[in-house]
Amino acid sequence: MNFWNNSGSKAISFLFICALLLFIFDGYAKDNQKIDAISQEKEEIKAQIVELKQENKQLRSEKEYLQSQQSESPNKNGYLTWPKIEQIADAFVEESDGRFKKSWALYLVKEAQKFDVDPKIVYELLKVETGGTFDAELVGPETKYGKAYGMGQFMKNTAPWVAEMAGLPYKEELLYDPYYSMQLSIVYLDYLHNEYGNWEEALTAYHRGMSGMEEFVRKNGNAKSWYAVEILSNAEDHKTVAAAN
Repeated sequence: MNFWNNSGSKAISFLFICALLLFIFDGYAKDNQKIDAISQEKEEIKAQIVELKQENKQLRSEKEYLQSQQSESPNKNGYLTWPKIEQIADAFVEESDGRFKKSWALYLVKEAQKFDVDPKIVYELLKVETGGTFDAELVGPETKYGKAYGMGQFMKNTAPWVAEMAGLPYKEELLYDPYYSMQLSIVYLDYLHNEYGNWEEALTAYHRGMSGMEEFVRKNGNAKSWYAVEILSNAEDHKTVAAAN
């Protein structure tokens, strides 16, 4: 009888200890889950703060850009400036083997000059973006940010606010209009050059996005991406050819 009592007591004690350990481990596991959930929530909040800071920075730079623009472009004598405009336009048409239309070229040169942007840089950008086709209806490949559209290869998360800066309406189908696309490219380039003060950073930001450009500079120490180097080099070649002629 005493043996049974002793054995029963030990069994009960053992079960009690097991139950207590299970209770403790269960509480520990739940606490760990809570800690993990809190850690994940903190990381999400940090990511949201970084995103908000980036958006705020962009909004400030947009405001500064718009304030820096003159309400009216300076008046120039069209009769005196037109021959030079037509000469540059003809060079673009010839260089593209006629793929870049004369009407597009004239529009590009005149609009680029309004913003004091070198039209040769814009032309070379459009050539790189379209792979030399100057296809106004081009749709780029799928990326994690979506696809790019038109001659200037604008994504749908960038085009609306650039259009707003340019004082233009925004509709997705307008991205396939070559004149609209060129206008967005000119305004966006002018904005980026105004923001960074040099063409290497401006062009790399056009290609990679502003945060992508800044990340490229952190990794490489400069903004000399293949994209910027190719465009600037080819634009310089245009000047060399023109000077030789």
